[in-house]
Amino acid sequence: MNVLIIEDEAPSARRLHRMLKDLGVEVDKILHSVEESVSWFSGNPHPDLIFLDIQLSDGLSFEIFDNIDIKSAIIFTTAYDEYALQAFKLNSIDYLLKPIDEDELAYAVEKYKNFKPLKSAVQLNFNDIKKLLVNPIERTYRKRFTVKVGQHLKLISLEDIVCFYSENKGTYLHTNENRSYLMDITLEALQEELPPDEFFRVSRKFCININAVKDIINYTNARLQVKINHFNEQEIIVSRERVKDFKDWLS
Repeated sequence: MNVLIIEDEAPSARRLHRMLKDLGVEVDKILHSVEESVSWFSGNPHPDLIFLDIQLSDGLSFEIFDNIDIKSAIIFTTAYDEYALQAFKLNSIDYLLKPIDEDELAYAVEKYKNFKPLKSAVQLNFNDIKKLLVNPIERTYRKRFTVKVGQHLKLISLEDIVCFYSENKGTYLHTNENRSYLMDITLEALQEELPPDEFFRVSRKFCININAVKDIINYTNARLQVKINHFNEQEIIVSRERVKDFKDWLS
């Protein structure tokens, strides 16, 4: 497949290039600005897949497509807060939150390979995305969840949940009572419904409640291990790429 990176920060572009190469994905071209990209698209066939940063040095990357009918699949690489990421979901676009996590990149590439839309089928509404980024709607978050226990439904308040985690293709919530309950939602979708000041996605597998954190330990390869109340079944490791954001979240 033909892959293009549009990223104005050279170190970030090089890092993404290297990470993709480790996954066996060759990058055909790296572009750094709106102006350079418009010029390139005017004289070259559209690639199969674009890794697209939103904020470039000379404007929003959406400006590239104001006069170009984009035919490529897009994976956004963005530092925008998660409240704005619903814009990408509404347009069936994948995204990677900076700093990019190796596992998440691998997952996104695999997702593209499995989906691999026809170029004629790519339909993106950049105007809608721009509106949501500039004027994000007021977010409301879940205060409780309903889980099934046998033939019964059980209500669990958000403050009673110490973490959410993925295991064997299922998503679970774990409570202060040291019990886990299977949910009918993915961890990715669940993130959109949780208040970001209380819950943090420390890895692809775990999203934890700040009020449940009882200890944080330095771990190998510049990672952190987190211990939370009422949960001892598995190690919770903050991936290296998320350590800085995790520390910011704690403060």
